[in-house]
Amino acid sequence: MAALAGSELRVTARRGENVLVTLVIPPAVLLFFASTGLLPARAGRPVDFLLPGSLALAIIAAGLVNLGIATAYERSYGVLKRLGGSPLPRWGLIGAKLVAVLGLELLQVVVLLVVAASVLGWRPGPDVSPALFVVALLLGTLAFAGLGLLLAGRLRAEATLALANGLFLAFLMVGGIVLPIDHLPAPLAAIAGVLPASALAEAFRAALGTGADGASPLLLLGAWGLGAAGLAARTFRWE
Repeated sequence: MAALAGSELRVTARRGENVLVTLVIPPAVLLFFASTGLLPARAGRPVDFLLPGSLALAIIAAGLVNLGIATAYERSYGVLKRLGGSPLPRWGLIGAKLVAVLGLELLQVVVLLVVAASVLGWRPGPDVSPALFVVALLLGTLAFAGLGLLLAGRLRAEATLALANGLFLAFLMVGGIVLPIDHLPAPLAAIAGVLPASALAEAFRAALGTGADGASPLLLLGAWGLGAAGLAARTFRWE
């Protein structure tokens, strides 16, 4: 499992598109929207709202986009079928992929926190909760890795590529990441309120001391995680 997780991380680092979507786009979104004054007027500094959203965007990129697309092409090329015939059990294969995703996410969190603190002057709020942050990170990983594997295990690689990127953009625009949900039109706001992206962003805001409630977002995120991961496990086709 450790060898395969290390291999997954090395392959990710060699793919320019993976580095772009996981390590470049989230900090770029944070810096752009925090520096341009495009956010609606609200209490506090823009970085206090945008940093948790950028962290959520990073988790989405690592689990849904990176893991989903890579796994879909591995299934298409027969890589998963060959790995299934190795001494590594299938649960070990999934475990190695999740370990690799968590390793990538830890790097993303460090990069975003360093950028926010050094460039934008961000400091954690007085009510910061490291435990809540870790729980939000793990539930977000479960939800979006589950969605990525759900797509990868049922669709053709090209369809997974298109749908994963489309969902990434949709979550960015209406997932409470760069624009508060209450500033969206009523129909979109109703949809955005039940999306896992908005739940993860709100959970991170609560964890960093800039949100009011962390329980409700975590419950919604947990429901998405259990549903997506459970459905992926039941329907995944290895070849």
